[in-house]
Amino acid sequence: MDRTQTLLRAPKHKFQPGTRKWTNTAEEQAKLKIVITNDDGIDAPGLDMLFQCMRSLGDIVTVAPRQPQSGMAHRVTTREPIHFDRPGPDRFCINGTPADCARVALKRFVPDADWLISGINPGANLGSDVYNSGTVAAAREATILGCRAIAISQYIAKDQQIDWAATGYYARPVLQMLLGRDLTPGHFWNVNLPHPRGTDFQISYEFCDLDTHPHQYTYDQRGDALIYKGTIHERPRDAGKDVAVCFDKGKIAITCLALGTTGRGYLADASGTNKKSPPS
Repeated sequence: MDRTQTLLRAPKHKFQPGTRKWTNTAEEQAKLKIVITNDDGIDAPGLDMLFQCMRSLGDIVTVAPRQPQSGMAHRVTTREPIHFDRPGPDRFCINGTPADCARVALKRFVPDADWLISGINPGANLGSDVYNSGTVAAAREATILGCRAIAISQYIAKDQQIDWAATGYYARPVLQMLLGRDLTPGHFWNVNLPHPRGTDFQISYEFCDLDTHPHQYTYDQRGDALIYKGTIHERPRDAGKDVAVCFDKGKIAITCLALGTTGRGYLADASGTNKKSPPS
């Protein structure tokens, strides 16, 4: 993959906070059918900002959980009905998980969708986060079903708040760029925005690998209860991988994730071409 760092200037299409609309000085792109979803619920500000980012780039259908489903990972509903409401035109909310949203969107509501985009999550989904993130799970499920997908999240710096207008200002051109790139079947994009510092500066993005370091955390005991204790900001990381790119370089980290990988060495063991034994 091309890892060239590309400068992303403040876009010519500018977010108008008063009107909640984008003005676009470029020619309109050919309309795509795009599903948007999230893990924070139908009323989340990140989902609304994603809609504002994408509305001029395609025909948008929203399929989102009725209630917040953060940290739900790739849980799906198979043993009970999934009820849904239609709070507005091309808007569905379901009593299911983010992965359920991807499933019902692509199986029932928009089976001919060109893309599914999940986010914008308030908080980073970097490194090992991708395994417990509902945001990422929705994109992964879409990929399983053969639909191109992007998960996008906004890192929140310590003791800071999200400026959603700034988030949208930098998210839109990155999403537009990725919609125009080739994407191999079985792969999807995971995008993490650094904490925004306003809209008056240049920002760059970098294609990078996933950092596999675990978080540093422990559990405090209070009687018979165990309380998670950890911090995302000081997590271990390798230079050049997604956590460091977003946290330390202040760049938009873009990682191409693949569906389940196989331990090739152990497949070779089974065929008798590799004499190494798996760890006990």
